[in-house]
Amino acid sequence: MTQPIETAPAPAPKNFIREIIDEDLRSGKHTTIVTRFPPEPNGYLHLGHAKSICLNFGLARDYGGSCHLRFDDTNPLKEEEEYVESIKADVRWLGFDWGEHLYYASNYFEQLYEHAVKLIKLDKAYVDSLSAEEIREHRGTLTQPGRNSPYRERGIEENLDLFARMRAGEFPDGAHVLRAKIDMKSANVVMRDPTLWRIRHAEHHRTGNKWCIYPMYDYTHCISDSIEGVTHSLCTLEFENNRELYDWVLDTLGLFHSRQYEFARLNMTYVVVSKRKLIQLVKEGYVRGWDDPRMPTLTGIRRRGYTPESIRMFIERIGLARSENVVEIEQLEACVREHLNDTAPRMMGVVKPLKVTIENYPEGQVEWFEFQNHPEKPEMGTRQVPFSRTLYIERDDFKEDAHRKWFRLAPGKEVRLRYAYYVTCKEVVKDASGEITELICTYDPQTRGGWSQDGRKVKGTLHWLSAAHAVPAEVRLYDRLFSVPNPLADKDKEFLELINPNALEIVHGFVEPALGQAEPGYRCQFERIGYFCCDPDSRPGKPVYNRTVGLKDTWAKIEKKDE
Repeated sequence: MTQPIETAPAPAPKNFIREIIDEDLRSGKHTTIVTRFPPEPNGYLHLGHAKSICLNFGLARDYGGSCHLRFDDTNPLKEEEEYVESIKADVRWLGFDWGEHLYYASNYFEQLYEHAVKLIKLDKAYVDSLSAEEIREHRGTLTQPGRNSPYRERGIEENLDLFARMRAGEFPDGAHVLRAKIDMKSANVVMRDPTLWRIRHAEHHRTGNKWCIYPMYDYTHCISDSIEGVTHSLCTLEFENNRELYDWVLDTLGLFHSRQYEFARLNMTYVVVSKRKLIQLVKEGYVRGWDDPRMPTLTGIRRRGYTPESIRMFIERIGLARSENVVEIEQLEACVREHLNDTAPRMMGVVKPLKVTIENYPEGQVEWFEFQNHPEKPEMGTRQVPFSRTLYIERDDFKEDAHRKWFRLAPGKEVRLRYAYYVTCKEVVKDASGEITELICTYDPQTRGGWSQDGRKVKGTLHWLSAAHAVPAEVRLYDRLFSVPNPLADKDKEFLELINPNALEIVHGFVEPALGQAEPGYRCQFERIGYFCCDPDSRPGKPVYNRTVGLKDTWAKIEKKDE
């Protein structure tokens, strides 16, 4: 079976990050560029992560530098090796590779501990014995300054002793934390003596039970950047207030100073990327798992049939900005449609079949018609498709009471069967309930190939399948997971109440023989319906296809206009 043809990426446009890098290189501040993508392995990556991946790896590629894949694995309660492997697979799927630059924050635990000891010796950190709730109370609010902990003035030797005993496992979870000693009256709440280390008796996915204290993310990632020589530490805008702490840690310790720059995260209509909410969708059974094609996870959209090229195209087109904005999901769907239109073979599938019998076609006769796999790409070749007396067409291609602009099949109307013949509907067969079960048609043998020798023209062209050769297929028609553009905006409704009840419709249709043995992941266009991808649930002779994205429906526009 002909496989899709890949296309080369277009040059990336300029943005404010590239302008900063250009100036840093021009001025000699840096001679090479080092970026990093630092996910926490506590879940599956989603479309928002794709923006960061494309940005960081793309910059390293374009400037001849390197991008590190670093797992910020400092919370053993939530992190698993399963997530590590899925993240690696997603980065590779998007078309990027970290080469030799694979790192883990857990590799630096000893160095991070020694840096914490140094902060204590500089009287810049102390062991606090307040409870988590008491620490929150002392921190104050955005309008009220915080209050010093009663343990803030512990002596250096006492702090060193307590911190060492914390590491030795003498204390239970929550008994103590190590906090930076900065300013409890700071206008930036982040700087009000933030926690640097906490006690957590839990097995780590890499270090096992070696450690029972773990560093906090804000303390860890800036030092990790410094250790690795990261020149441009790029993160989303929610970390803007944390930049002051990032700088404080590195400056106080006298370490190589990576620079943090923030950009707007990816916000999309009809999509939720909150990890907590995605976990809820999975655990409460609203979706089938992290790789459910309705999910915005990279493993989910990959299973749905989205291509890495279309994701990169989308990220490039929406650009990079400093201010938050909302991107319409239609832009993503347009990129997917555009790439698949260029690369996906055209095949025939009937998702909601209606039987057609051509009464004047010879019984037992089978003809084979040559179909192009792509009308604009002859290099993708052709295939042979069988034609017989009994066919399946799409149920939506027939109307008993036809609209005046209806150019598909209707009683007495003639249409073209693609590459085959003209046919005319003569009779409609219904069951006892009045549902249409079969159409009786005639064909014109002089129109072989789909063209009339007497010059008459028809406006409607339908796809079809020979019933004797069609392969039964489960077809999963996916749509947007939520029914409103911003499912988190309605304060009166839980976001779960806004799940689209029609986000998945499972139907049983048919596909042409060539699609019956397709490998999972195979993408194609079902002519006149949309783009589909063979699902991993497929078995030989029992294919399952996921709708990736539909084609533009001009008939829907006509119906809406005439309402």
